[in-house]
Amino acid sequence: MKKHLLEFFGFKDIIVLMISLVFATAMAVAYAKDGKTLIFWLFGVALFLINEYLTHRFIFHMKPPKHPFFLRLLKRLHYDHHVDPDDLKLLFLPIWYSLPQMIMISAIVFFVFGDLSFAFAMYAGLSSGLLYYEWTHFVAHRPIKPITRWGKWMKKVHIWHHFKNEGYWFGVSNPSMDYLMGTFKDEKEVPRSENARNLLKNME
Repeated sequence: MKKHLLEFFGFKDIIVLMISLVFATAMAVAYAKDGKTLIFWLFGVALFLINEYLTHRFIFHMKPPKHPFFLRLLKRLHYDHHVDPDDLKLLFLPIWYSLPQMIMISAIVFFVFGDLSFAFAMYAGLSSGLLYYEWTHFVAHRPIKPITRWGKWMKKVHIWHHFKNEGYWFGVSNPSMDYLMGTFKDEKEVPRSENARNLLKNME
């Protein structure tokens, strides 16, 4: 397990994410005036979990674009991950993709509410959700046996998405949105897809 912990926490994008999370948390606490700051942290976590599903389903699994630049972008962000699910370089969301989004959302919070603690708390919530997502995703694709029943179940569900049918089970860190959106099915009732390992087959 020590090997996998070093592999995860030693990855440069995870290091940047953790540093920014610690900084944002410290700033949120420093500027906080009351308990409302915590609400924005919770909202940030919830927003990430919703965005995780929507992005995975409707952007990462969209029909491959014809423009070469956008095709290369989606190949890096997700298509190639389905081709080689265990490639560590394709496992994590690149920091150049996630960081600007979290900063932009936090900036909007600041401009709307005019409170730095709210903005930093929003960023801390978003980055906390992302860190949890990255760890859950990492465990699903590495030879790690989760300790909890929840962890074992989430790993099994994500494996279904990669090797049974790419049209279901989009929630990597939790299945709540799958249940709400009707994309969580009994694995035995879902037909095996020929495209699960190659999303680009939709272009043929």
